[in-house]
Amino acid sequence: MQLSVIILNYNVRYFLEQCVLSVQEAIKGIDAEIIVIDNNSSDESVLMMKEKFPDVKLIENKENFGFPKGNNIGFRQAKGKYVCILNPDTVVAEDTFIKILAFAERQNNLGIIGCKLIDGTGEFLPESKRGIPTPWVAFTKIFSLYKIFPKTKLFNQYYAQHLDENQTGKVDILVGAFMFLERKLYEDLNGFDENCFMYADDIDLSYRALQLKKNNYYFHETTVLHYKGESTIKDEKYMMHFQEAMNFFYQKHFKKSRFFSIFIKIGAFLFSIAKMFQGKPKENQLPESYFLYSENENFTKKLASILENKVQFLDFNGEKMVNSCLILKGKKAEIVLDNHYISFKKCIEIIETLKDKQVTFKIFPKKTSFIIGSNSRNDRGQIVKIE
Repeated sequence: MQLSVIILNYNVRYFLEQCVLSVQEAIKGIDAEIIVIDNNSSDESVLMMKEKFPDVKLIENKENFGFPKGNNIGFRQAKGKYVCILNPDTVVAEDTFIKILAFAERQNNLGIIGCKLIDGTGEFLPESKRGIPTPWVAFTKIFSLYKIFPKTKLFNQYYAQHLDENQTGKVDILVGAFMFLERKLYEDLNGFDENCFMYADDIDLSYRALQLKKNNYYFHETTVLHYKGESTIKDEKYMMHFQEAMNFFYQKHFKKSRFFSIFIKIGAFLFSIAKMFQGKPKENQLPESYFLYSENENFTKKLASILENKVQFLDFNGEKMVNSCLILKGKKAEIVLDNHYISFKKCIEIIETLKDKQVTFKIFPKKTSFIIGSNSRNDRGQIVKIE
């Protein structure tokens, strides 16, 4: 078997359904399997998987074991030469795995591959590629020096700014939302460190791959949608776990000193405070206009009734992106992308192409009865049921 896609879920039932649908499309023609591990969700995720995806391997944990242990449990069932650790609040393109498999086969001494991630508004997620968060690099992040001096190597390492977002190359650290690696390497690394509950696990795994002299890569030739805010709520518990994660990584991999410990403690506290405030979602204002990208004009009336607003139909076959930009210009609009007629890859492309602070996006996934999206990288996302 070529590939095992491992998806760890916790209480994101609708995002999980869309994710699995996109993965199923992406592994057509590949000898591959999907493994879903549920960390004791209370939102009918398990029932949904059994009813809608009976052929997908499902592991039901009886408690929330956290990200590292949950993924390790899934890995023990995997049969593929390669494994992909994938968040449930993601959407992959139909050719994502074909492209990454081809890239992986060309590499020597391969470590971990990450890809280009965008959020639900089409904005690039800079954590798609990162440097090792040494004390100095963490300092430049905490005090936003990487923003002030983005071209200066001394300050731009946290988000690996030596590489453009549209440039493939070697990086140090990749994000756990999408990590692609050989099964053997995962075994050699003993998987994720289960002493870390969350937030430093991907940094630790990436760093240990480097210690084995492996090459980690950021691969820009496929874009994956990641509804970043959906996986966790940024509250006091988040702040506590984030501090624990930072302390875990530094104590594990760097020499200890009193000055270093004090700096990291202060830095982790400030960093987690900043992320908490950054993570508070803004109040959503209702769009002024709604647009449906589809080939089914009849669905416009039903959608208008559900949204209690007028919906303008845009024929996917006849509409050009440049025309769409002109139609949307200056409007606070929401675009609904009908996946029954538009591929996941094209949905991602449209979201990235038409990204605008005034525009939000929802996808109507095929074989479902809901539209889904996220208006901010920091919020929990929105689901509208189509009865």
